[in-house]
Amino acid sequence: MKKTVMAVLALIAAGLLAQSQSNNEAARASRHHRISRDLISVRGDEPVNVIVQFKQQPTERQHRTILDGGGRFKASLEAIKGGAYSVPASRLAELADDPEVEYVSPDRTVNAMMDISGAATNAAVAYSSGHDGSGIGVAVIDSGIMDSHPDLRVTSGASRVVYAESFNLSEGNDYFDRFGHGTHVAGILGGNAFESTGSNYKRTFRGIAPKVKFVNLRVLDRNGVGTDSMVISAIQRAISLKSTYNIRVINLSLGRPVYESYRLDPLCQAVEAAWKAGIVVVVAAGNNGRTMTGGINGYGTINAPANDPYVITVGAMKTMGTPTRSDDLIASYSSKGPTAVDHIVKPDLVAPGNRIVATVPAGLALTNSYPSNKVMNSYYIVNGANQGSDYYFQLSGTSMAAPMVSGTAALMLQAASSLTPDQVKARLMHTASKAFPTTSVATDPVTGIVYTSQYDIFTVGAGYLDVAAALADTTVFSGSAQSPTVTRNAQTNVASLLCAAASICGSQSLWDNKSMWGNQSLWDNQTLWDSMFFLRGTQSLWDSQSLWDSQSIWDTQSLWGVSTATGGETSSIAINGEK
Repeated sequence: MKKTVMAVLALIAAGLLAQSQSNNEAARASRHHRISRDLISVRGDEPVNVIVQFKQQPTERQHRTILDGGGRFKASLEAIKGGAYSVPASRLAELADDPEVEYVSPDRTVNAMMDISGAATNAAVAYSSGHDGSGIGVAVIDSGIMDSHPDLRVTSGASRVVYAESFNLSEGNDYFDRFGHGTHVAGILGGNAFESTGSNYKRTFRGIAPKVKFVNLRVLDRNGVGTDSMVISAIQRAISLKSTYNIRVINLSLGRPVYESYRLDPLCQAVEAAWKAGIVVVVAAGNNGRTMTGGINGYGTINAPANDPYVITVGAMKTMGTPTRSDDLIASYSSKGPTAVDHIVKPDLVAPGNRIVATVPAGLALTNSYPSNKVMNSYYIVNGANQGSDYYFQLSGTSMAAPMVSGTAALMLQAASSLTPDQVKARLMHTASKAFPTTSVATDPVTGIVYTSQYDIFTVGAGYLDVAAALADTTVFSGSAQSPTVTRNAQTNVASLLCAAASICGSQSLWDNKSMWGNQSLWDNQTLWDSMFFLRGTQSLWDSQSLWDSQSIWDTQSLWGVSTATGGETSSIAINGEK
């Protein structure tokens, strides 16, 4: 009898232990889905900067719960129903177990990513027809704008920056550009060529929309570095000021790697909030198209928040030093889709981004560090001296391509103010030029590596920006312009697009049928899909050590640091660009 009772008690104890283990496993599984993978292994009591997204807009009670646990409140992020905090690493698991918490992620680091290009985009046609961006506010979320540059002022000398604020705490209240990237972006988007117009000049460097109003929201420091929470705070400010300054466009020539689905990523949730508030959001695709690790040939390298299906994601083209667009080629560094984790088809279109001349005054970090990239006065001034300009600088990257599209969106909204962000995106894609070669190659003169690009939808999206055609388009698009997802039939190995409900992506007119998949054999064969492990499912993405642990891909300096290689760039901006 005693043995029987002991056996029963042992069984009960085993059952309770199993139930406890099961409950613990369930808690761990629940936590796994509510905390970023790169936070799971963090240990100790050192403070960690995180972004917490709640299921509902947080109240003082939610903030107090985190503070009582040793945390520190840093910023309210209402746009994503969250906040930025510093919390002890030991409290992260407890925070992720809170049923009111939707997702916890690190407050990650983000970095910075007209002449011939104006001709290549047909921008001159728009300008001659009287479209110049007048009345449209564009929020440039970047390293700031140095509005002392004459090209960023009106003819009376007043600044066209109507509002300025810094969200980078390391820079205090200084909202001026000390790096140079944001001023260059502003010049591409809306420089008025004051310092290169007239009989004394051989070339005129005019931006796409030379009369836009700039809203300068600084998030990057003098080294071109910021964080997720800074960018989200700036996006929130743009939304709140939308009516005050008629902000219809946000330009984000910055980004970072993709770590989770766009549905959880706080940066992506913020850009979606702006989009749904009626603001067109244009994002640089990234400059990692030369990534060969894992045999991916540059595919799957789109950065966040360019991976969000709502926004307009822009890749970079090379003008080849000529005003005609017929010889233009893709820049081999331009990031390619589909996106990691979600497999969204990106970029949405491409625009000139290589060796772009635009505004950067002397005395900033870039001009001091790379004086050889100052445009020679002899290049654009009649009888100019063979010395570097104090007004114009040359940079490359998808960071430079994005403001080409932002400026075009401003022109479109000036011409038809009732257009929604989805309609702007649809018209840009619908009218983008579909004329491309089948393939092109670029050779790095330093390493000798040859990069082959094919012109499929993961490389050039719907096509090459055509400003005049976008302005002339009167097509009425209804529904969402969310970028589609690519799927693959495991039995037939055939790739196809999956469109969101009520989406216009089913319209073949957005993409050229001939370039839908580029080299058909490439996308229909088993080999590439097997080598592109991130297309097989999210589990294989996280299990692959070769991608996420490779310092050559995700190391901060190699991904975002300024490149001085003459063959191209691995950073968000290239000092010399691609030949």
